[in-house]
Amino acid sequence: MECLYCFLGFLLLAARLPLDAAKRFHDVLSNERTSDYMREHNQLAGWSSDENEWNEKLYPVWKKEDPRWKNSWKGGHVQAILTSDSPALVGSTITFVVDLVFPRCQEEDVSGNIVYEKNCRNDTGSSPDLYVYNWTEEDGWGNGPNQHHHHVYPDGRPFPHHPGWKRCNFVYVFHTLGQYLQKLGRGSARVSINTANVTLGPQLMEVIVYRRHRHTYVPIAKVKDVYVVTDHVPVFVTMYQKNDRNLSDETFLRDLPIMFNVLIHDPSHFLNESAIYYKWNFGDNTGLFVSNNPTLNHTYVLNGTFSLNLTVQAAVPGPCPSPAPKPPKPTSPLCKCFPAGDSPLELRKTPDETCHINRYGYFRATLTIVDGILEVNIIQMTDVLMPAPQPDNLLMDFVVTCQGIMPTEVCTVVSDPSCQITYNTVCDPVDVNTGDSCFLTVRRAFRGSGTYCLNLTLGDDTSLALTSTLVPVPARDPASPSSMANGALVSVGCLAIFVTVITLLVYKKHKEYKYLIGNGTGIVVKGKGLNVFLNHAKAMFCPGNQEKDPLLKHQPETV
Repeated sequence: MECLYCFLGFLLLAARLPLDAAKRFHDVLSNERTSDYMREHNQLAGWSSDENEWNEKLYPVWKKEDPRWKNSWKGGHVQAILTSDSPALVGSTITFVVDLVFPRCQEEDVSGNIVYEKNCRNDTGSSPDLYVYNWTEEDGWGNGPNQHHHHVYPDGRPFPHHPGWKRCNFVYVFHTLGQYLQKLGRGSARVSINTANVTLGPQLMEVIVYRRHRHTYVPIAKVKDVYVVTDHVPVFVTMYQKNDRNLSDETFLRDLPIMFNVLIHDPSHFLNESAIYYKWNFGDNTGLFVSNNPTLNHTYVLNGTFSLNLTVQAAVPGPCPSPAPKPPKPTSPLCKCFPAGDSPLELRKTPDETCHINRYGYFRATLTIVDGILEVNIIQMTDVLMPAPQPDNLLMDFVVTCQGIMPTEVCTVVSDPSCQITYNTVCDPVDVNTGDSCFLTVRRAFRGSGTYCLNLTLGDDTSLALTSTLVPVPARDPASPSSMANGALVSVGCLAIFVTVITLLVYKKHKEYKYLIGNGTGIVVKGKGLNVFLNHAKAMFCPGNQEKDPLLKHQPETV
């Protein structure tokens, strides 16, 4: 009897050998799971159990270290990049995208074939061939009665014959939660999952990609990525404040409003029909602010450290739950709210028999409030008069005031009138010991007359205040005080020489009068020589015609 039992056990074991020897989807796609993994998750719409058999003859399975991977693609290796719009709020749709990155100088054409890019050279030089893979001319998609046995997925299901399906030369197999989905595609594939039946928490998505090879398929890439399904509304808050030097350090200025903008990660627009409320607590004893607007401004009036807390409540329309075993309270028009405990789930039924699920999202931050430069103004612009004309270096003084603390640096950017083309940028330190009041004079040089755009900033470690203005720089008038002063100096010099020469002339005339009776001819000759000398001297010290002197044409004026 004991031998009979052994013989029956042997028969049963032999009967199971073919079944156990067949490859299954979970054998191909993942070894990081238990045999009961599928039972722990709900069925995904359109997906199949990874307990199904895998057609290894049509879709060979290679281990990671298999040397055949080196020759799976002509001219290099194909990389698969898997992305998703995770995290996803439970009940919403999450989308996965796989993009194939071909070796250098290779691309997919409109027919789905892989061709070499024009005018592209790789490590081996340019290829004389046009195609890497010309699947259009292959007979693999033949139309004969015996040509369709390979038009199937790894589980044996036939390819969908949608328009253009013959240009789809890659087979993608997605695998998650103990289930798989097969897809025929080109160099990119997209799959979406409704997360209503997905277990909360991080999950793993795996994808294997095959390419056509006549009547079989060749694996070219495998990729995996983690995605997250949560029952909390994914929330992020951006914070902006004028004059704040660094928006990422969560340090802001006192007495200036901070703009808070709430961003809800909802790529599938699952919350479009939901009523959303924002509850703010800024941690400065100003109370609780409730709004249905995702943007709110708040001003801190004291320095210090404050805890910001935001709660987002979204009433998501959904199916009503099964009737509770306890009868509802007759005094309430609403159905019984189920206690959520630590879970952010709350069911609420409205009088029109439609229910809502309240989902919550949370954001917290610690803000530091400090003093800073609140405002800057240019109250006066003055043309600087120079002792000598410098047409290529015109100077202007700007009187600047500011509110807040004293800056440590001042910077200017001089541009064209449209403020688009920068001419020069200059930064100077500011002496903080000049006093408590912010009152500065900034001198800047301009390369000529005209109109300029001036951006002026005052800054310290935490703040940066900006103001802009158009600066008209006048041309230097020859009759300006500086030119007149130079002309006056030259004229005075010429006048002194002229008086000296006249004095000498009178003296000489007086002496010549004594000799005139005796020798008048010589006197005339000497007089002409003296006139020539005077003319040469005058030309040396007072060049040019005096009628061209600007002092004779313009009256003095103040610029």
